[in-house]
Amino acid sequence: MGEKPIDHIELKLPAKAEYVGVVRLTVSGIASRAGYSYDDIEDLKIAVAEACTNVVDHAYQDSGLIGIGCSLYTDKMVIVVADNGQSFDLEKLKEGLGPVDGTKPIGELEEGGLGLFLIDSLMDKVEINGKAGVAIVMTKFLQRDEVEQNADGVPAPTNAQKQ
Repeated sequence: MGEKPIDHIELKLPAKAEYVGVVRLTVSGIASRAGYSYDDIEDLKIAVAEACTNVVDHAYQDSGLIGIGCSLYTDKMVIVVADNGQSFDLEKLKEGLGPVDGTKPIGELEEGGLGLFLIDSLMDKVEINGKAGVAIVMTKFLQRDEVEQNADGVPAPTNAQKQ
């Protein structure tokens, strides 16, 4: 089948705003342990908070749970944020996805549209499954050290250049 994760962590928390910070801190700790850069960890925290906030705001009439799964692979982390509350029309949602019109004032953006756009822009891959509740599957690839070392665009000197 598919590639097997090195580690898999799961959480189930009440779908309440006060628990979104717990998810952010948990994902931050997992990403730090996996070797993600500060900037990538910040992106992960924002994306997972947006996904959890969507569950808190839209999934349940009364109360319910947010399910979070983090799967670590050698080259990526896959985070699933899921609910089993009210579903929505995926095709209609897909029609609404796309670039945000920069000419419109931010107040004119549709509710919820900016959160999904933000998640999509921060993560490397985003999938939404709405068969039983809603699950947002977010993937962030791990950038290796050689990219970080030359982040300023200046190549490291070779042995010939040092002499």
